[in-house]
Amino acid sequence: MADPVGSFRPTALVTGASRGIGAAVARRLAASGARVALLARGTAALDALVREIGHDAIPLTCDVRDPAMVARALSSLTEECGGPPDIIVNNAGSFFLASTEDTSVQAFGETLAVNLTAPFAVVHALLPAMRAVNAGHIVTIGSVADRMTFPGNAAYAASKYGLRALHEVMRAELRGSGVRVSLVSPGAVNTGLWDAVDPDNQPGFTARADMLTPEAVADAVLYVVTAPLELNVDEMRLSRT
Repeated sequence: MADPVGSFRPTALVTGASRGIGAAVARRLAASGARVALLARGTAALDALVREIGHDAIPLTCDVRDPAMVARALSSLTEECGGPPDIIVNNAGSFFLASTEDTSVQAFGETLAVNLTAPFAVVHALLPAMRAVNAGHIVTIGSVADRMTFPGNAAYAASKYGLRALHEVMRAELRGSGVRVSLVSPGAVNTGLWDAVDPDNQPGFTARADMLTPEAVADAVLYVVTAPLELNVDEMRLSRT
């Protein structure tokens, strides 16, 4: 996607698009000329964002924890667009804090289902068609927790470390294929995921006013996908200045 406003008008799929980073990315890509497919399970928020972005937005109501539902949504998108999206932004995520012994096996598995298995399912469904046309860009939204460990992060860190590994494998496999892959890993971002934690009143946590904004992450994603086609941004790590 070297020219988002010119003759090439890409289609971008954004998962977890109804709020936070996903919604900011969707807005930024749409404002830059992309047709954006919004995948999320929150119907009301998704519909509101579709109305905001305009008639070109494609709503895909889907629970990413259900691989069959993901496959149906992506099949519908491919059929409507006549091919795979030009850009995938795998952003959907789940986060909670609990010590290892207080993290249930079920909660651990559900976190991996959203943060790791779902991005794999999206790529698994769409990558063959991207390879067939020798084009496309897969952007993975990582985290500072994909390289650093913090107390209470057993499930989240495991999922994000795994997600970074998936990105690295794709980077090795897709080199020279025409399909680009990029990892965008922000530090703490001020989204609703922090509501249950209340970091402003927790010792050792970054205050919400000092976190990155979702819009800053969206700017980074736009930079990555609009880079010249001969340039691949392998990894971008974001922190608050």
